[in-house]
Amino acid sequence: MPVTTRYETVTASDGGTFDAYCAIPEGKGPWPGVVLFQEIFGINENMRGLAEKTADAGYVALVPDMFWRLEPRFERKDESGLADGFALVQKFDWERGGADIASTLAHLRAMPECNGRAGGAGFCFGGVLAYLFAATARPAGKGPDAAVSYYGSGVHGMLDLADTIECPIMFHYGNRDAFIPGEQIDQVEAAVAGRPNVEFHRYDAGHAFSNWDAPSMYDQTAADEAWGRTLDFFSRHLRA
Repeated sequence: MPVTTRYETVTASDGGTFDAYCAIPEGKGPWPGVVLFQEIFGINENMRGLAEKTADAGYVALVPDMFWRLEPRFERKDESGLADGFALVQKFDWERGGADIASTLAHLRAMPECNGRAGGAGFCFGGVLAYLFAATARPAGKGPDAAVSYYGSGVHGMLDLADTIECPIMFHYGNRDAFIPGEQIDQVEAAVAGRPNVEFHRYDAGHAFSNWDAPSMYDQTAADEAWGRTLDFFSRHLRA
């Protein structure tokens, strides 16, 4: 189905505003919502395309500019932007970033196109943000309804937050990830093993296998399988 796109302005809890790319399904809503969290490349063509794919599946998609406090509208396309992206991640304030995540969730739920059900999915740096979203975002006392983390490179360092996750959560990792050692993936899997509403998937792929704008990383087979699982997960938990 065709979708419409625009930028939303989100108000931060400590003052200021930041942009969020928005894609809305065509037709009569309201619909469930999904916050999409960027890789280190910012809101680039890949993230805008993912937002449109998400809207095409029947969800209001919102992609917040998580680097707005450092470099608003930062955008890089592919592997050539890795150094610039890593430099911003090193300066990223995780406490303020967590507050911005909660502000984005509150904004999404308040949009007239959204029916109040809302989840999130993130990739790489955004995979860590999606985990943080599940663990800490509680605007007006209500957390997200589902979360999906793709190859979150820092999740293993935040496992103390696992007990605070209340919503269903899904993890995707590549077995040949050059940026996340296998033992770190094992740590995440062990920390969430046996918990209700947790799904954990591994693929014969490397890091950023979902990013079609990074040719040396993209793996279409793994990307398609993971995306299909993600949409099925959202269908079960956001449309109930």
